Amino acid sequence: MRKLGISVYPNHQSVEDIKEYMTLAAGYGFSRVFTCLLSVDPEKKEEIVSEFSETINHATALGMEVIADVSPKVFGELDISYKDLSFFKEIGADGIRLDMGFTGNEESIMTFNPQGLSIELNISNGTRYLENILSYQANADKLLGCHNFYPHRYTGLSYDHFIETSQVYKDHGVRTAAFVNSPTAKVGPWPVEEGLCTLEMHREWPITTQAKHLWATDLIDDVIIANAFASEEELKALSEINPYKLTLDCTLVEDIPDLEKVIVLDEFHFNRGDVSDYVLRSTQSRVKYKGHEFKPFNTKDMELGDIIVETSLYAHYAGELQVALLPMENSGKTNVVGAVTDADKILLPYIKPWQKFAFSLVK
Repeated sequence: MRKLGISVYPNHQSVEDIKEYMTLAAGYGFSRVFTCLLSVDPEKKEEIVSEFSETINHATALGMEVIADVSPKVFGELDISYKDLSFFKEIGADGIRLDMGFTGNEESIMTFNPQGLSIELNISNGTRYLENILSYQANADKLLGCHNFYPHRYTGLSYDHFIETSQVYKDHGVRTAAFVNSPTAKVGPWPVEEGLCTLEMHREWPITTQAKHLWATDLIDDVIIANAFASEEELKALSEINPYKLTLDCTLVEDIPDLEKVIVLDEFHFNRGDVSDYVLRSTQSRVKYKGHEFKPFNTKDMELGDIIVETSLYAHYAGELQVALLPMENSGKTNVVGAVTDADKILLPYIKPWQKFAFSLVK
């Protein structure tokens, strides 16, 4: 089951604000929490235990899973051994994320921790890290994978590297996660914050498009908002996304007839298997509404992302829905009934042969 998550930073935000944010997010179906121990002050270990425990226990009471970000440096500063992870159980965490790892054998030993904690690995490094750990006969059922996020503009992952590194984890059956940026949130673990995201290309995208893009790759299971606090509007918008069926935000022309509107928004769409370079084709509506007269009313030339319903001038194609993948000249027989939003046009190449998709009207 694909999940949504949030991030919280107890050493940068008040416990009460964090608990309120968790409650809000849980109400919208968010079930993962990322928190960071990388920037904590080792001189304040008791305070860390108190603050993190209170926030994590609140998340647990809400049914949320909490993963804490750590590194070998944190282990040393807090006097924690990889052979004894009881500290993390003490603060209530369900697992730890190793921002930087050990040699492989240590991680394999961690996967047998008696506390039952999950061990989440950093996908973004792009080494043979996972294979190395597995070669030490790790308990693979306790392994997770999660990408980094990048607060400095232009330092986020390239798309090709993201795909390559994520694929390794999926090939080994390891659950994966990646981060998206909330444009309204301003707090992360570090002083620099120019947006927090895994993929650099996402930095200025709408948060819903970021999430849909990650899921459209079929390589990411869980999508986590990296910065805090995201707005309620953003939490609600993410909660309404179908993680399994790519849903394209769209607008419709003002004078669209009722049936054409129903075809776009309410009919079940899938791309034909005999794909075209020029259009996505959803053809079941032409069968369902055979015999209806689809009159021409908006026959402008087509551009990328235009939503099309063929008129009766195209005979047995009448009522077929298409989405333009390239600019095309209109013969006068094709109605342009709407358009995919500029932000979501980037998602069109991810609709494969036979893939199911839908439209959501932007209000």
